[in-house]
Amino acid sequence: MITLPAIRWGEPYESLEVDEIKHFLTGEPVARVNTVGSGIVARDAKKSRRARQALQSMTPAQLIDAYKRAGELFESGTLAVGDSQQSATDFAEQTSATTGMPVAMCKANVVKNAFVLKNIDKILDCLTRGLDLNILARGYGDEGRGVTVSYQAQTDVLGAVLPSNSPGVHTLWLPVVAMQIGLALKPGSQEPWTPYRVAAAMREAGIPVEAISIYPGAGGDIGGSILSNYRRAMIFGGPQTIQQYAGNERVQVHGPGYSKILLGDDEADNWREYLDLMVESVYRNGGRSCINASSIYTPRHGKEIAAALAERLGPIEALPPDDPKAGLAAFTTPGAAAAIWGAIERDLADSRTTHATADYGPRLVEQETCAYLRPTVWHCQSTECPGANKEYMFPAVGVVDCPQERMLAEIGPTLVCTAITKNEQFRSDLMAATHIDRLNLGPIPTPQVDWLQPHEGNLVEFLYRNRALQVR
Repeated sequence: MITLPAIRWGEPYESLEVDEIKHFLTGEPVARVNTVGSGIVARDAKKSRRARQALQSMTPAQLIDAYKRAGELFESGTLAVGDSQQSATDFAEQTSATTGMPVAMCKANVVKNAFVLKNIDKILDCLTRGLDLNILARGYGDEGRGVTVSYQAQTDVLGAVLPSNSPGVHTLWLPVVAMQIGLALKPGSQEPWTPYRVAAAMREAGIPVEAISIYPGAGGDIGGSILSNYRRAMIFGGPQTIQQYAGNERVQVHGPGYSKILLGDDEADNWREYLDLMVESVYRNGGRSCINASSIYTPRHGKEIAAALAERLGPIEALPPDDPKAGLAAFTTPGAAAAIWGAIERDLADSRTTHATADYGPRLVEQETCAYLRPTVWHCQSTECPGANKEYMFPAVGVVDCPQERMLAEIGPTLVCTAITKNEQFRSDLMAATHIDRLNLGPIPTPQVDWLQPHEGNLVEFLYRNRALQVR
């Protein structure tokens, strides 16, 4: 068993309060985690300027070189994490043990996170639209057009309240340190592994340890303190979290994606050509990501599409986490899976809704220490059906009948929209739709992310303000 201390600006901290994280199947302790309270977070926040100053002691080029080394170490190195030496295999197995995700899925997410670290120069080049990073570091400079440009950091440290659903979400905060901004992280209660391993890789690569704090502890207590003590913060949560922080420029909220596939009038009859894409969009990463498709809108053939998806997804079984073929993550919180299935059953009781996977065995699989939800597909005859626009943390999708001319008015806020159409007017309308974030024009799976483009807002624009500055 590994012991994880809190990290206070690079310094390990042992507290009086220690939580145990247990293996979701065996119940055996996997880690002892030193937890802290909001008072420590608030006290440390007063020293946040030191984190940025430590990073400013390195040039952007030096930070980028260190990031690339950190990416290699994160992906395949053996690192000092807590009181143990953690190999890449240890990391994947520990992450699986506490989150319920299959080991193979955890290893795939390691590759995603390592890609961001190893390609940070390209990512920042795209996010800054080619800005010389020395201008960002200095605060102003000439881009070569004879005009002075200036960028002002809006915070010394980004606070982040992290989730436990998928290690892949950490790609969103990974670039921060490369922009000479520190990090104050509240790790997910079941997934502290990625923040600790990233911090260890950065330390080994030569990035100042004073730049990062990690505060395990009660979500509301620590999360609230992080959000109130930093001028820029990031939080992950559900619809209530989004509503709570709507319009708060200090907080970047990442919630449900309600990602969708839209079939245009011109391609609806060719739906069979896109069945593999639909399956991948729903099933990849165990359906746990906000970029997984949760709805498919089509003007025709909805019932047939739902049946074909059910034939592909319905037979998938819950397999042990160490099985290479395992594609479903366990629900480790007692009662969570049963509650979700109860909500789905209420939606399926609607007379205009058909449960397409009903003939492929029970969807809820309860085990002694956890539960699984097997892939579920339903068909909605109308956008007014209660299941027409729902999202869950497993492969679940509603196929919704909807005329093309009504789609943009009916789909609601959408993180990723894959629109399969060649109709130029419809494409133009899609590009103008402000409730769509990432837009894929053509047959691109919704989970296929281009890390060289912004995801849920441009991180550079969140952390830096473009302002006027004159020098004589």
